[in-house]
Amino acid sequence: MGRSITAFSVNRTGGKFGPFENQMFLGDYTQSILMRATTEQVNGVWQGACYPFREGLSTGILNVEFTPGGNLICGGTNRGWPVRGIKPFALERVEWNGKMPFEINRVTITPDGFHVTFTKPVDQVTGKSTDTYSISAFTHPYHGGYGGPEIEQYKPAVKAVALSEDGLSARITVDKLDQGFVYELDLVRLRSRDNEELVHRNAFYTVNEIPSR
Repeated sequence: MGRSITAFSVNRTGGKFGPFENQMFLGDYTQSILMRATTEQVNGVWQGACYPFREGLSTGILNVEFTPGGNLICGGTNRGWPVRGIKPFALERVEWNGKMPFEINRVTITPDGFHVTFTKPVDQVTGKSTDTYSISAFTHPYHGGYGGPEIEQYKPAVKAVALSEDGLSARITVDKLDQGFVYELDLVRLRSRDNEELVHRNAFYTVNEIPSR
């Protein structure tokens, strides 16, 4: 998701920055973007998911920090390396407007797939359809050179979806999970009960370990 991940900060604002309490917010220098991430420990190993958050910041992000008032301060520069933002330096504030967005809140792993929670209740028709949940997988070659392509790509079949009664979570069963792969969830077809589209349709989960139960 990023090319030059820099600093991160954990949201412990007590709800002042929306529904993402205890999640990590990360800046990317090259792409001038913000992301968020969630983690969990599986078989003694840490892993988790990353999600888009905001793009179009003015310069390369070097540091992010939450204020006591619950805003996220982002600072950076374009000095020394090409970045997407056009300003030579910037200090910008991101604040929640108080309106609940329709977002993927968190993705966690299960023995046979993923458990996804949402910030708003999901529509029953799209939320229960296996066609709504598009999942693809890939890994990277690990080597001494800079960067690396996505390899060994495949699309696991979504066998079943169990949507909770309140519409705030879905358990997705797939036919194949592999350690060492990244799984991209694309939920472009999903709708909230108010017929809203997701603000961000993608999430990326890195599978280091698979739970046994």
